[in-house]
Amino acid sequence: MRTNSKTETVFFCKECGYESKKWMGQCPACHSWNTFCEEPVTKTTGSPASGKRSLQPAQRPVTLREIEASSEERYDTGFSELSRVLGGGIVPGSLVLVGGDPGIGKSTLLLQLAVNLAESGRRVIYISGEESLRQIRLRADRIGHTEGDLRFLSETNVERITELLEKEKPELAVIDSIQTMFSQEAQSAPGSVTQVRECAQALMFCAKQNNIATFLVGHVTKEGTVAGPRVLEHIVDTVLYFETGGSGAFRILRSAKNRFGSTNEIGVFEMGSAGLREVVNPSELMLSGRPKHASGTVVTCLMEGTRPMLMEVQGLIAETSLGMPRRQAYGMDYNRLNLLLAVLEKRGGLPVSRCDVYVNIAGGMRVGEPALDLAVIGAILSSCRDIPVDEGTILFGEVGLSGEVRAVPQAQERIREAEKLGFQRMILPLHNLMRLEKEAAKTKAELVGIRNIRELYGLLSGSEASGT
Repeated sequence: MRTNSKTETVFFCKECGYESKKWMGQCPACHSWNTFCEEPVTKTTGSPASGKRSLQPAQRPVTLREIEASSEERYDTGFSELSRVLGGGIVPGSLVLVGGDPGIGKSTLLLQLAVNLAESGRRVIYISGEESLRQIRLRADRIGHTEGDLRFLSETNVERITELLEKEKPELAVIDSIQTMFSQEAQSAPGSVTQVRECAQALMFCAKQNNIATFLVGHVTKEGTVAGPRVLEHIVDTVLYFETGGSGAFRILRSAKNRFGSTNEIGVFEMGSAGLREVVNPSELMLSGRPKHASGTVVTCLMEGTRPMLMEVQGLIAETSLGMPRRQAYGMDYNRLNLLLAVLEKRGGLPVSRCDVYVNIAGGMRVGEPALDLAVIGAILSSCRDIPVDEGTILFGEVGLSGEVRAVPQAQERIREAEKLGFQRMILPLHNLMRLEKEAAKTKAELVGIRNIRELYGLLSGSEASGT
């Protein structure tokens, strides 16, 4: 019996890829509003026998003892920051998605990565669907001289790309970008949910079967209208997001998903005329330009993945001239700031309900760790009383609703990082100090443990711990 192709339309969520036969205002999977778009899908009808595909015989399931547990080889990226985010290097056969806003430096980073691997003796193919070969040459000349087996191709047909990769079998392939690729089997425009998903799956099968490490570039617009990283997160092995700091001078590469390493690792890069340059000591960068003898500024140590980083927290409090005081939080959660202000007024007796409060994390970092709480309260208190905090002091700890200062993880790593940059006094939760008796004996810095925020009042003002 003859088969016929029937074209139907379905609705996809542009954020998560949820499929529905009818349009819905809110996606039931990711709860996003007005994200459904209509796209055509081709289905094959006919006899049941004609629609069956020829399948390979099923494999026999094996036990753990039958699986070889050899250590996985990793490719060195040439960037210590990038290797750390990836979990130690590039795993052969892995599929990595690099997402970020347009123009942030994704193509520049991957071109430098391709150059580094080619110079180390590996075969690399860079495939671009957005730029011509002449444009790639201009960008490569700006980065510097390239050597090794590095070849370029301008192509958007994913069937031709997979055929080329299976024939050449490079060790690294870069696809820039996944939104420009299209598959002949999908009846929709390039960049749509269907095309992005089909192209990503085809590249994933090619990467796994031929052991080719593949990097995909995914663009994210400010409006979120282009389908991309949200749909691909379930397909790829690793998801890296490229972010920019508030000043725009440096870039932050953050790991959101990693099957071969830890998540929430970050790498810091600085954009220059010759491309991206890695920042080996980001704590020193975050504290550069810190004002001296100024009230409302304190230093804290936070964990980004497995890396401790020192950051400057700035607070400003002033009497309001409006009926409702303003609260602004830059780099931290706005609701968390309101919670800490309520704790300050209820448990600490600080009248902040009639004041405008502004908190800023210097350097443009976005922080969500609870260990930031004590530094925020210290900065607000310093600004309120106009008392500068000693430049050699850092604060870290979580604050509860009763005003208690709770312990935070990895306090030992925070202390070591602060000592490297010359801090002599560290105010931390008392429960952390009790667990670090051996570490306290080794360190040359003064470790001060506190139980509640009222004890912090006396330490910052020089009075007794009662906070009067």
